[in-house]
Amino acid sequence: MDTPGNEGWLAAVRNARAELAAEGCCVLRGFIKPELVSTLRDEGVALAPHAYYTVENVNAYNIPLDADLPPDHPGRIVLRRGNAFVARDLIPAEALIQRLYTDARFQRFVADCFGLAELHEYTDPLAGLCLNVVAPGMSHPWHFDTNEFTVSMLTQEPECGGVFEYCPSIRSREAENFADVRAVLTGHGERLIRRLELRPGDLQLFQGRFSLHRVSPVGGTVQRHSAIFAYSDTPGLIGTAERTRQLFGRVLPDHLAVGEARGDRLLD
Repeated sequence: MDTPGNEGWLAAVRNARAELAAEGCCVLRGFIKPELVSTLRDEGVALAPHAYYTVENVNAYNIPLDADLPPDHPGRIVLRRGNAFVARDLIPAEALIQRLYTDARFQRFVADCFGLAELHEYTDPLAGLCLNVVAPGMSHPWHFDTNEFTVSMLTQEPECGGVFEYCPSIRSREAENFADVRAVLTGHGERLIRRLELRPGDLQLFQGRFSLHRVSPVGGTVQRHSAIFAYSDTPGLIGTAERTRQLFGRVLPDHLAVGEARGDRLLD
């Protein structure tokens, strides 16, 4: 990584901002040095058995399936979620993804790319950093993120499938655009979908609160692993007890004491 403010740094930031503005997503290829990619993969493989595995029915908004919604609302479309998460408190301090997540230069770079004055690690002791595990035959279905921006890195690619698919800016702060969301969820929104071929060590910056996205079903015999670095432009963010239990199978006192902040009135 270049020194903050030097020519290489500024050029990378300019390119990232341009891609985010145009596509809602930016991929910095080979962000991790080639000689460290195998370490990145091996650490993920060692962590994966600690993931909380569950298969459940959800919707794209992660709201209750029995919510009072109109008959044609996309929130009524039931999806099968089979991905799993390794929580931050199970990831060793010396792991590459943990070291990267807490690195001040990395945080400054991410903030600059998103045009943020400051960036904060999640206060949440489980969701701040996690490893997303998608086993063969499973997928991470269509959804929106809690945070406006998402930072992730593939650590192990599957033999086939497991493609990151997204619909850039399918909704905004002012408009949910339910018709377009429904079109994607029912298989009629191909014109709205873009796909990314990711490789281990690629850094992905993404506007996941406004862009519907998923990981398509994984094929073959190899799991898909990706690290998710959760930051916020405001301090103190902690997930709700309901959402935390859904993702990690447990809650801590912090989740019971503090609600989750929202900066808009979108459905989720």
